Amino acid sequence: MSDRSAERELAVEREQQHHFQTYGRQPLVLDRGENEFVWDVDGRRYVDALGGIAVNVLGHCHPEVTKALQDQAARLIHVSNLYYTEVQSKLVTRLSALAGFDRVFLANSGAEAVEGSLKLVRRHAAGKGRGSRILGLEGCFHGRTLATLALGAEKYQEGFGPMPEGFLRLPKGDTGALEAALGDDVAALIVEPIQGEGGIHEVGADYLQHARRLCDASGALLVFDEIQCGNGRTGSMYAWQEYGVKPDVLITAKGLGGGVPIGAILADHDVASALGAGDHGTTFGGNPLSSAAALATLEVLDSEKLPARAARLGRMARERLEAYAGSSGVVREIRGRGLMIGVDLDPEIDGPGVMNRMREHGVLANCTAGTVIRLLPPLTIGEDSLAFVLDVLEKAVHEVRNGVEVDG
Repeated sequence: MSDRSAERELAVEREQQHHFQTYGRQPLVLDRGENEFVWDVDGRRYVDALGGIAVNVLGHCHPEVTKALQDQAARLIHVSNLYYTEVQSKLVTRLSALAGFDRVFLANSGAEAVEGSLKLVRRHAAGKGRGSRILGLEGCFHGRTLATLALGAEKYQEGFGPMPEGFLRLPKGDTGALEAALGDDVAALIVEPIQGEGGIHEVGADYLQHARRLCDASGALLVFDEIQCGNGRTGSMYAWQEYGVKPDVLITAKGLGGGVPIGAILADHDVASALGAGDHGTTFGGNPLSSAAALATLEVLDSEKLPARAARLGRMARERLEAYAGSSGVVREIRGRGLMIGVDLDPEIDGPGVMNRMREHGVLANCTAGTVIRLLPPLTIGEDSLAFVLDVLEKAVHEVRNGVEVDG
């Protein structure tokens, strides 16, 4: 056994002995990355078509993000939010301009940002004499804290009850159910415009526009969770700009930091002012290091017009995938926007098996919702690499369908 192979075996052994066993990890120990490529400790190269689950929008170790982190780490890493820092002030100014909102609250993660938004909409509702109930949609996923689980599917709630009260999930796409549920007791409706974990389902422009009108009429706030679909992935900097439906509150994370943990809540003055000094806080959110990474990420996304590139590459990928779906007879639907793509396989095809075969052939992807191969590559992925991903996907489906044996 080589030294590197021994390191791989030791890393797996340590993880299995000492880590909470909460992840169904794939049998890889990754060592380094560059743009869309990653290498394991054995030196094998893979195209990362999952992008850290939509995190690595600029690929791995983008030079501008790496330099920003190095420079900031040598200057100031953390001071808490009791003080101002120049890099954080630059970030919130840039983010608010690109996203189209007046104010920003910086958090550690997507789940923390969702939690903060729930407090925001309830405090806003209390100030208006409204109730505190929050509506969500079936199929949406907002995190793994107790409050976010209460908005999610029952399968994520098992064994963690009782769930916090005051949350109601509505059927996706049912505007009648939404109209019936919106009353003075409702503080807000929270929606993923494109459901990620739920299988890359678009809620749809018609539903979002109708939801906007109903929320306006009732006085409830409309919240978009763009943790996965934001930061250039769908063809605009944020998906609400694609649909032309501006929410009252926008939540984002994942790709915002280009690989460094950070989340954000955005709102205009009238909603953001519901929270005052001491009403909410975070120790690490928006610290100098994460702010530097996020600022560099946004600058590259904007200056290199990567949202438009994602839209173009997404159209190319969809054209090919739809042709494959029409000829193969094993794909039910191609879904998504930009470089947020879901390939929904026929239930007779083992989706996780396809994912594993793709890994064996040098592509990292994901299977979600049982049958959906989820592709979330960096927005900087080369066209040849994207074509390779699609080649491998088709090859893996063929092998699984026909029971072809593959050497690991």
